[in-house]
Amino acid sequence: MQDGKYDKAHAAFDKMLAAGAGELADRVRMYINACLLQVSKGKTSFKSNEERYDYAVSLLNDGQYEDAREEFNTILKHNDKADYAFYGLAVLASMTGDSHTCLEHLTEAIRQNPQNRIQARGDSDFQDMADDPRFTELLYPEVSA
Repeated sequence: MQDGKYDKAHAAFDKMLAAGAGELADRVRMYINACLLQVSKGKTSFKSNEERYDYAVSLLNDGQYEDAREEFNTILKHNDKADYAFYGLAVLASMTGDSHTCLEHLTEAIRQNPQNRIQARGDSDFQDMADDPRFTELLYPEVSA
């Protein structure tokens, strides 16, 4: 995949998934979607917002922050209740050092789905936010109450 051989990478990921990727299955599916998108560049279409989300996360992991932001925002244009897109935007903001935006998006993700609070507590993508007292208050409201 890193060499731009998306057809070969896609085939390898398919084999990995078929063999039982276990805990890596979600990540493998995400990479399969990224390969498919690269192969059909210019013909971007997703069957669901969840597929678009997987692609956005793969862009984020690849350091393509603006493209990832665009995909997350496209999800929100289709469904403003997509808490996972707000969560993705929060991760993106954390990774790019924008603590204010991170907190705004994470607050909305948690408002829409309180499970996001628990997920964020263990998410290493928020490690740069760990020393921010606003972040701690958001994730652990019971302590600050």
